[in-house]
Amino acid sequence: MMTKPILVLGGTGKTGRRVVSRLRRRGYEVRAASRKGPTRFDWNDENTWEPVLAGVGAAYLVDSMLDDAATSLSSFSKLAVANGVERLVLLSHRDWVAPAGEEKLPCERAVRESGAQWTLLKPAWFSQNFSEEGFLRRQIVDGAVVLPAGDGVEPFVDAEDIAEVAVAALTEDGHGGQAYELTGPRLLSLAAVADEIARATGRDIAYRPVPPAEFAAQATRQGLPEDFVALLTMLFGWIAENRFAQLADGVQRALGREPRDFTDYVRATAVTGVWHG
Repeated sequence: MMTKPILVLGGTGKTGRRVVSRLRRRGYEVRAASRKGPTRFDWNDENTWEPVLAGVGAAYLVDSMLDDAATSLSSFSKLAVANGVERLVLLSHRDWVAPAGEEKLPCERAVRESGAQWTLLKPAWFSQNFSEEGFLRRQIVDGAVVLPAGDGVEPFVDAEDIAEVAVAALTEDGHGGQAYELTGPRLLSLAAVADEIARATGRDIAYRPVPPAEFAAQATRQGLPEDFVALLTMLFGWIAENRFAQLADGVQRALGREPRDFTDYVRATAVTGVWHG
């Protein structure tokens, strides 16, 4: 059992807060770090790095999502090892095709070369994006899911599963050097997503695919930042292309059980009333 504190970066985020909760329920000492929390951590302020690492035995890492994310992560990971951190678990992404001359997922390389025992988590789209991400939740509340995803499918994964795999990698043996691709058990289109939520809530919710340009224009009119609109347009375009339309066995390999089904997520979420405005 890990006896030293466990650091969780992004401790208030979608996966981070779930990792923190699970670790604490199991009796681990947790240091939940974020830009605005009691334990402050900021990728852009290196003065916050060493204090959060003091005495830590393992760390859950979420990169900055900035252009220099890999450089920062490399420096932080090496600093962590120098401070005695033995395990690093990185929330990464499923593999993608990099442009010519560009390294694919350089943040993963930063962690692999840190000198620590590492584990990579490579999830599909989070199921929770439909209830905790303001943009998508708002569309569902309004009854019209309007996205440039065509008829593409995605193996949506429950953030609870991601957190459970992270906790296993942080606290148990046998996960070092593993790259876990994490998906749900089914491929779902956005139309199927809308139908499932509609049935669970008793509401009329329809999916309408639109061209990328129309989506971008509408999202911009709604006040979303330009860079976020560009990111969303790219990501939904990948769903339209079926770029990641494959099931993976990361949850099964890490936890010895099947991943949670999207229907289970929808039923549990519907009772909270989050999709009723």
